Amino acid sequence: MKKKIFSTMMIAALLMFPLFITAQTKDPGDPPGGGGDPGGDPIGGGAPIGSGLVILLTMGAAYGGKKLYTLYTEDKESLEE
Repeated sequence: MKKKIFSTMMIAALLMFPLFITAQTKDPGDPPGGGGDPGGDPIGGGAPIGSGLVILLTMGAAYGGKKLYTLYTEDKESLEE
């Protein structure tokens, strides 16, 4: 019983953790002396994330499908016995 309560509390804490953390910082502003490129890329370089997201989603779907297939075949074997 204590283990179930502890695991429930840990899951709740992990789910609520992002609500209390702020990862954004303030803009540091312009550097002194007017140096730097005023027309440069924004922070992060403007890298595209679309194709990487598609790759990760595809890999996750394939992994989940493999897990379901393995579970299905193990369940089918246990029913035949």
